[in-house]
Amino acid sequence: MLAALVQFKPRKGDVPANLAAMRAIFARLAPKAPELIVFPEAALTGYFLEGAVYELAVDAPTMAQRIDEQWRASGAAAPCDIVAGFYENVAGTFHNSAIYVRCGEPDGVHIVHVHRKMFLPTYGVFDEERFLTRGRRLATFETPFGTAAILICEDAWHAIMPTIAALKGARLIIVPSASPGRGLCGGDELESNTRWKAILSSAAAEHGVYVLYAALTGFEGGKGMSGGTCAFSPRGDLLASAGPLESCIITVNLEREEVDLARATIPLLGDLSAVLPDLWLDDEIPVMRRLEESP
Repeated sequence: MLAALVQFKPRKGDVPANLAAMRAIFARLAPKAPELIVFPEAALTGYFLEGAVYELAVDAPTMAQRIDEQWRASGAAAPCDIVAGFYENVAGTFHNSAIYVRCGEPDGVHIVHVHRKMFLPTYGVFDEERFLTRGRRLATFETPFGTAAILICEDAWHAIMPTIAALKGARLIIVPSASPGRGLCGGDELESNTRWKAILSSAAAEHGVYVLYAALTGFEGGKGMSGGTCAFSPRGDLLASAGPLESCIITVNLEREEVDLARATIPLLGDLSAVLPDLWLDDEIPVMRRLEESP
């Protein structure tokens, strides 16, 4: 599978302009015939919306239709799977979500999956839980590559999330992100991007999964997004990456057999499946003790 990861610089709150930019990216990518295109978190609105979330959020069918219209208008000939982060309105309940859609089919667009962010940062520069409701479930879904899962930004910082995704069968984890840049490491690398790469590489290697990370770049209200779009192999190797500032596209080939080989060589996921029942039933874990004591 050829996957394209889009490091995107939206105009804050300007949905028509961002849709036009999406269409231009589709036109640029169409000759390469990618099977999967991944946009970042909050791609069509920008991230730091605060109360404007309520004005710009849409339901999943509307978001799917918008993406499909841009794909068809770009002149692309073949169908394509597309992931994009958006603010979702579910009958008056608002989520930070990411949609996986199949565009360009003769019978219209197909919504394959919607993931609602489960960990809503509300500290430092973040204020998500004041305006949004967290998701309640991490589900996997089927793609042409195989079983996949989506984690949105901070979801991926909690090691249990990629672990659960892999235990549910995921061979591909997609991470749309809008992460402000922090600190500097050696060379031109942002400290926050170094940390992101360590987290994503570890998740990929431990579970034998491909990890695709697509990030916002640019500035919103004086806050700089860190970029750093990248992809990791099922052995945790960095396959491709972008810098922190530029809008760009990176492409990577995903090979199904690489997941099988990685898991056969280092069968950590199989070992975890065997040991997990004992860990889960350990009554010294506070949450398990509370469950046992509840009526």
